[in-house]
Amino acid sequence: MNILAIDTSTSVGSIALVEGEQLKAQHILNISATHNQRLLPGIDRILRDSGWSLEDLDAFAVSLGPGSFTGLRIGLSIIKGLAWATGKPLVGVPTLDALAAGVSLVHHPVCPVLDARKGEIYTALYRQHYDNPPERLTPYMAIKPKRLVDLITETTVLVGDALLRYGDYLKRELGDRLLQPPPHLNMVQASSVAWLALRMLRSGKHEDVSSCTPLYVRPSEAELNRMTK
Repeated sequence: MNILAIDTSTSVGSIALVEGEQLKAQHILNISATHNQRLLPGIDRILRDSGWSLEDLDAFAVSLGPGSFTGLRIGLSIIKGLAWATGKPLVGVPTLDALAAGVSLVHHPVCPVLDARKGEIYTALYRQHYDNPPERLTPYMAIKPKRLVDLITETTVLVGDALLRYGDYLKRELGDRLLQPPPHLNMVQASSVAWLALRMLRSGKHEDVSSCTPLYVRPSEAELNRMTK
């Protein structure tokens, strides 16, 4: 099964092509250009570089969030458009699931952490099961760093871009309870989105393209403004 997967949940955009269990290509770009400037050209380039066309694809996959509200809307709208145009299925993968899936074969809990701005962290706790997708143990959350420290009661692997902002604090407060993987795993990778999407497709799961929406976890600024009026 050939899948095109994307992630636009953070400032680091990524695109991946997988052919069954094999990663065909992956493009990761951490630059200031917005996703609406680079996503479609990036998709075109990775397809051309791989010698594929849209007709060669069997499905599309996208990270649903949480993450940047604007980035999630851009990524989902483009992938929904491609799915509509080609009639191919669309799979949505929660971003924290994909980030946790990048850390495999560990016996400790895994805690993906994404910078949610406003002094908060997007997170959840997971257990790994070897070559199976990680099992989520908690709801998806947007919480203060202190609350995250209180949640972590045993040695846990933390991974994600929130470590860039809160890493020193978390190291100080968690001490020996904190394990960190190599820093390149702190980026959400479209290849992990594709890996989880493949398993969902094999079990018959995919999105209704017309009703698929981002997973925001917390209200948007516009929604908060409406609630205060």
